[in-house]
Amino acid sequence: MDSVSNFLNKLSIASKTGKESFTFPLSRLVSDIGTVLEKQGYVSGIARKGKRGRYLEVTLAYTDRQPAVKGVRRISKQSKRVYFGVRELRPVRSGFGMRILSTPKGVLADKEARALRVGGEVLFEIW
Repeated sequence: MDSVSNFLNKLSIASKTGKESFTFPLSRLVSDIGTVLEKQGYVSGIARKGKRGRYLEVTLAYTDRQPAVKGVRRISKQSKRVYFGVRELRPVRSGFGMRILSTPKGVLADKEARALRVGGEVLFEIW
């Protein structure tokens, strides 16, 4: 499995079991994904931990004891890459979710990608 899938799996399980935070091995892509999730309110904080900052500690967001992350679905996989142009980016779950894309301008949420008029590889959907 790739690191993005492992990160999403750990994020989903930690939020469903009520964990406050979890740690994950640091990579640039995972760090960028964590930053986007923090901006969008799905994660309350991210920080580098461990010797020489080799781990990423992700603090989960909750509202009234309900996790902000209800579900996650991986779109682009190692076996099949999925790319969307800016015109193909539609709202996820009637606007209650979002897609995370890897674009030439970095890792972005779908709303930011539409505003910047860029498309890219759709990594996953979160709601």
